[in-house]
Amino acid sequence: MNKAKQLFHRIEQDFYLVLIMIFLYAPIVTMIVLSFNASKSRTQWGGFTLQWYAQMFASRNITAALQNTLLIAFLSALIATVIGTAASVAINSMRPLPKSILMGITNIPMLNADIVTGISLMLAFIAFGISLGFRTILIAHITFNIPYVILSVMPKLKQTNRSTYEAAMDLGATPVYAFFKVVFPDILPGVLSGFLLAFTMSLDDFIITHFTRGAGINTLSTLIYSEVRRGIRPSMYALSTVIFLVVLALLIISNFAPRKRTK
Repeated sequence: MNKAKQLFHRIEQDFYLVLIMIFLYAPIVTMIVLSFNASKSRTQWGGFTLQWYAQMFASRNITAALQNTLLIAFLSALIATVIGTAASVAINSMRPLPKSILMGITNIPMLNADIVTGISLMLAFIAFGISLGFRTILIAHITFNIPYVILSVMPKLKQTNRSTYEAAMDLGATPVYAFFKVVFPDILPGVLSGFLLAFTMSLDDFIITHFTRGAGINTLSTLIYSEVRRGIRPSMYALSTVIFLVVLALLIISNFAPRKRTK
């Protein structure tokens, strides 16, 4: 009787798992299938084709938006990682009360609504006479990426031993040399995770980008939004499919590479 109950619970759990996976990936599979559909109709199969992928790579709007998206995401993540790591080191060396206050301030942008952040940044740029464009998007992305880097690096800093840093200083190392030789290797996983998180958040952002961009500049998120209002072209299905496959390949590589090193 107990074995029958265990078997029933196992089947029930597997059924729920399969159901959840279907809800998660059925829309993605549908999008991938439509990217190879020769017909523009979403309900009628017109045969297999690669013309939408050819149109995607031939479209200047899509290539320009892709370049802007990747450049903004990389630069904002890199600059935010440098600033966030330096801020984390400074916050970690503070007394408990100022440290708690600054960590609370750091959490506010993450808890705040994106639309409030986007509008406030737009008003700030206009108030200071900065014309909206590429640089305002970059500054806005750096601004909302810094808290993610800080919250990724701080746990690693708490795990480090301050005595090793002080020992390196006693042995004649300069503060910068001691930091990069003693502290930085210990917090490197947190720095890398903060960089990847900032890159992902910048790549995926729409609301803040929408309010801080100027005329004539697009990222993938704003381009797709404008396409939705006019009717999505099949080339956007192809673009989304390429992005999904690239992300999937990176996840597979990142998951299997450590296993090979361990072996």
